[in-house]
Amino acid sequence: MTESSAPHLDVSAAAGVRFVQRRIAGSVVMLNLLRFRAVADYAAHPELAPASPISGSEAFDRYIAYTLPHLRASGGDILFMGQGGPFLIGPEAERWDIAMLVRQSSVPAFLAFADNETYLAGIGHRVAALEDARLLPLEELSLPGHAVAGALS
Repeated sequence: MTESSAPHLDVSAAAGVRFVQRRIAGSVVMLNLLRFRAVADYAAHPELAPASPISGSEAFDRYIAYTLPHLRASGGDILFMGQGGPFLIGPEAERWDIAMLVRQSSVPAFLAFADNETYLAGIGHRVAALEDARLLPLEELSLPGHAVAGALS
């Protein structure tokens, strides 16, 4: 596989450093693009495995149910989650099952959430669910004299 076609499931050390070095002030929104396995793979986290095989989508539902209280307690929330499909502009062969926008109050709050041991106890559902993923941190921009969100509504 080439670098662009290899699955991406975890943050690399270099990407983590670049993220922190961006010095994003205020809230950060994470664009998640997620592709699920046909059958969830709990090999790395057998303690979380259900009695019978489930789909990657079902494993991700378990991840969200487990994670959402921890995310909200850390100052974050899911802004949007939607079913994917074929690109209107983009590679025809590329597909993403779910697109999700997650807002966190700040980069330090996101880092504390991502390193929280209680949250990490359920990360195996995400690992089991995903075949591939992308995570793009977004920093809100403003138009001169207007907030983008206000200008577009």
